[in-house]
Amino acid sequence: MSVRPIVSTNSAQPTLEGAGVKLHRAFGFHEPEAYDPFLLFDDFRGDRPDDYIRGFPWHPHRGIETITYVLAGEVEHGDSLGNQGRLGAGDVQWMTAGSGIMHQEMPTGNAKGQMHGFQLWANLPSSLKMTAPRYQDIKGGEIPVVVDDDGTAVRVIVGEFWGKSGPVDGIAAEPQYLDISVPAGVRKTFKVDTYKHTFAYVFEGAAAFADASAPSGVLLEKEVMGEEVNIRDMSGNRTIIRFGTGDEITVQAGEEGVRFLLVSGAPIREPVAWHGPIVMNTRQEIMAAVNELRNGTFIKPAH
Repeated sequence: MSVRPIVSTNSAQPTLEGAGVKLHRAFGFHEPEAYDPFLLFDDFRGDRPDDYIRGFPWHPHRGIETITYVLAGEVEHGDSLGNQGRLGAGDVQWMTAGSGIMHQEMPTGNAKGQMHGFQLWANLPSSLKMTAPRYQDIKGGEIPVVVDDDGTAVRVIVGEFWGKSGPVDGIAAEPQYLDISVPAGVRKTFKVDTYKHTFAYVFEGAAAFADASAPSGVLLEKEVMGEEVNIRDMSGNRTIIRFGTGDEITVQAGEEGVRFLLVSGAPIREPVAWHGPIVMNTRQEIMAAVNELRNGTFIKPAH
């Protein structure tokens, strides 16, 4: 047994995306080899509709897969192929953009105005960049939950864990995507594939991962009595931990327990050419995609 060392521990950074959605980006657009096969990870949450209601209007994707996981509120989506639907709390959508798709995602809050979700981008290998687009929409009730004797609970979204298999399948990166809750004070070890790149993203409570110090909260700007002030937000740490190689990770939950995503995938190890939501292998392929967007041939006919 070998415990994975901590390669890096970072705070997700405030970012504006779409038509003005305030979110926090844990990684993306820099050093794609660090998280290969994953390209970008966003945490979008808020309790003020003005921070998210303008959403993500029509935009293209090619060469990647996007994984949207909603915890609170709803996300309505539609695309150029005529697909449409609504993701509610606990639901997951895995979209394979493949050869190209135009789509939009418009969030709405729950009864309290709260919206919370994550979006992860996974790269596609060159052999699948131009595959036909497809969706996997998974309702929260279809996602298995495993609870251990010590109260640790794991939602198995993708992959196999503790004898359960997630409902999303046929994904190029052969990923594992888990939503893990560990009670206060509990120390827990989780098995991971030795050769897959792995990260954890803490979004509730705090914990120490092996030799990592406990996340201390992220410095955020918030409005208090009409003024913008910097405070430490301990309710949602927004801390990402990237691991080295090994076959297990150990977490020591803090006084309030911890909830985090544990994500791993097989690295593709191919060149990455990146232009916004279009990710290919060469600059020439990017230029071709941009030209197709301009001349109306970006969306490929179904075969």
